[in-house]
Amino acid sequence: MAARARALRAEGRDVISLSLGEPDFPTPPHVVEAAHAAALRGETKYPPLAGIEPLRVAVADKFQREHGVAVRPQDVLVTNGGKQAIFNVVMSLVNNGDEVVIPAPAWAGYEQTVKFAGGKPVFVPCPQTEGFVLQPAALQAAITSRTKLLILNYPNNPSGAACGAAALAALAEVLRHYPHVWVLSDDIYEHLLFDGAKHATLLGVAPDLAGRIVTMSGVSKTYAMTGWRVGWCFGPAELMKVCTVVQATATSGISTVGQAAALAALTGPQDFLAERAAAYQARRDLVVGMLNQVPGLACHKPEGAFYVFPDISGCIGKTTPGGRKLANDEDFAMALLEEAYVGVVQGLAFAMSPHIRISTATTEAVLARACDRIAAFCGGLR
Repeated sequence: MAARARALRAEGRDVISLSLGEPDFPTPPHVVEAAHAAALRGETKYPPLAGIEPLRVAVADKFQREHGVAVRPQDVLVTNGGKQAIFNVVMSLVNNGDEVVIPAPAWAGYEQTVKFAGGKPVFVPCPQTEGFVLQPAALQAAITSRTKLLILNYPNNPSGAACGAAALAALAEVLRHYPHVWVLSDDIYEHLLFDGAKHATLLGVAPDLAGRIVTMSGVSKTYAMTGWRVGWCFGPAELMKVCTVVQATATSGISTVGQAAALAALTGPQDFLAERAAAYQARRDLVVGMLNQVPGLACHKPEGAFYVFPDISGCIGKTTPGGRKLANDEDFAMALLEEAYVGVVQGLAFAMSPHIRISTATTEAVLARACDRIAAFCGGLR
């Protein structure tokens, strides 16, 4: 899809790409200045393997402040973005044939990492009718004696669904009956929530399960720092030691200036976060409102992140103005790109069809133009 979009642009086509999961806001200036100052101070040598102490303390303080659960700084591991935190945990826990429960829709990186470790991804469908949220009965039905890990991601990529404290407590009640199951809580979109919602995470809701919960996050989405590549995870001390060994083998420590920037992000002004969340909320409202007027589309109103994940089942089986038969969401996404010049991602990439993921990380004007094109494209289906 990305290669085709580039080719069309090279042909002079006005392509609107809504496929990237990347904030369009700039990194805050004080964060950039902190990185610059660190470099000028000579903080350019090999970093501590698990991360600089002030950043590990800041991560621990942040979690206790926001969720009321104490985290030891020595149990925090700073990673090359959130993706390496996931990699470290999966490689530390999952052996050949182990099952990993992944609520779907799900970011594709989970499946790839589990397979890389020799594990078996077990997708649990969480349909739009259930708000894309994992239900306790579905979780219980998915767990077997081979289950090693459950991955939770709320707010969710690609659906934007959030899971409140009560819903997480219900999942925790199921997990108490299965002490062999670990949990990785991916909280990377934790501060991108709408309509006054507060972030809930499993460790905050069920601290009695702390012995088998790993929580991860990072600065990429919240602080618009995707290119800085700084994330973290924390959990039981023995597992964190193993994760550190995995990281030592894979990449060693994290960029010193990147860690200085992340420290400034966590300890500096936070008022702009609400402003950016409000901007994302306005974009969500615009896109959901426009898409739900399009015949063939049904769009859940996400509670967070910067995506919408409309159901396109009403378009499947139809023929585009260009004469293309739409057998699935992959056909839909490619036809939308090649005939209407709007780039989205097919639901198949997130283990749930027929859907498409639309990123709202761009201006309202661009989103309105894209939605107009989507409406015209769908209106021309026969």
